[in-house]
Amino acid sequence: MASTNPDRDDEAAETAAGEDEDTGAQITPIVALSEVAVTTGEEDEDVLLDLKSKLYRFDKEGNQWKERGTGNVKLLKHQQTKKVRLVMRQAKTLKICANHLVLPSMKIQEHAGNDKSCVWHAADFADGELKEEMFCIRFGSVENCRNFIEMVESIAESLQNSSAEESKESADAAELLLNLRVDDRKEANAAEDVPSASDPTNPEDEKSATESEQPTKSKD
Repeated sequence: MASTNPDRDDEAAETAAGEDEDTGAQITPIVALSEVAVTTGEEDEDVLLDLKSKLYRFDKEGNQWKERGTGNVKLLKHQQTKKVRLVMRQAKTLKICANHLVLPSMKIQEHAGNDKSCVWHAADFADGELKEEMFCIRFGSVENCRNFIEMVESIAESLQNSSAEESKESADAAELLLNLRVDDRKEANAAEDVPSASDPTNPEDEKSATESEQPTKSKD
């Protein structure tokens, strides 16, 4: 039941405020806590994208979407390997709810009926084992969702181009090596066909032998 006396409410509020006033007393903590460095595994990665979102995972058994967590989804690029992975942690507990590489074959698309959400498949490692998952992520704005989709598509396309270039370079290198081997064989065969100086079939040797066998004319 709501109170009908505003003055009494003000007195009660002042009394409660007085009870919470700082008396100046110093309270020493019973246990001294020291700062502990937390390692996230992201120290060697550069952040390409960092957006607040809510993640869902499709439950095949229940045939429904289940909330996975709310937090910040990140696209991280490793400084050495240049691989890009998608990582998302729950806001308060920092528990990983998504952790997988962005691969050339990764396809992402807008969720039907909601332009703030998008869906994709991935081999995820969030639970400590590699599992095929279907994810849906929802952002606070259409712009953030678009940025996320465009960034993932750009990375996947770049990886496809790199893979194609590596395949072409490998094919070119294999063809060059094959040509070198063929040339080496030709040179070896040519070297075997060249007659040596002691070879009786040497035309020069045959000519010399013929001349030596002809009788010399005596002078009268």
